[in-house]
Amino acid sequence: MSTSAISKRYAQALVELATEQNLVEQYGKELEEVSAVLAREDVLRLLLESPTLAVEKKSAIMADVAGKMELSEGMKKFVGLLTAKDRLQYISQICANYSAFADEISGIVRATVTSATKLTKAQSDMIKESLEAQTGKTVDLKTHVSAALIGGLKAEVGGKVFDGSIKTQLQRIEDTLKKG
Repeated sequence: MSTSAISKRYAQALVELATEQNLVEQYGKELEEVSAVLAREDVLRLLLESPTLAVEKKSAIMADVAGKMELSEGMKKFVGLLTAKDRLQYISQICANYSAFADEISGIVRATVTSATKLTKAQSDMIKESLEAQTGKTVDLKTHVSAALIGGLKAEVGGKVFDGSIKTQLQRIEDTLKKG
């Protein structure tokens, strides 16, 4: 089974459980915390991924870590399951998939808009409203500035990129002129 399929199955199961318990946001935050700890603490991650260490010892170590992090009982059980099934190495992908599934359930779409200059609050609000009208979902908008765009906007919404930057338009003109 592929890494993607494994992480999606675990994420989907956790989202369904969290939805039943009305803890979608809490589980998401806790999952991100566990993922961050394992990414940051190399020795802990290597120890838990070691094939020579017994599963019982790994489970005991992870139970201690979960206790110190004050995770909810549901998340402690989930992390325990990942440890017992030797799936902790997929936690960052599980976390990303969980976030996507949780957003889908909540009717939220994440969007990133990059502009050549800083957008005003009114411009950001207008872009957000327009995206909400097009998608029919609540938009969580993040804005970035990149002078390399020269002008215009580049938006990424739900995995789709809409590029209206002057840099891209100039690149298209250049490509057309080179082809003749």
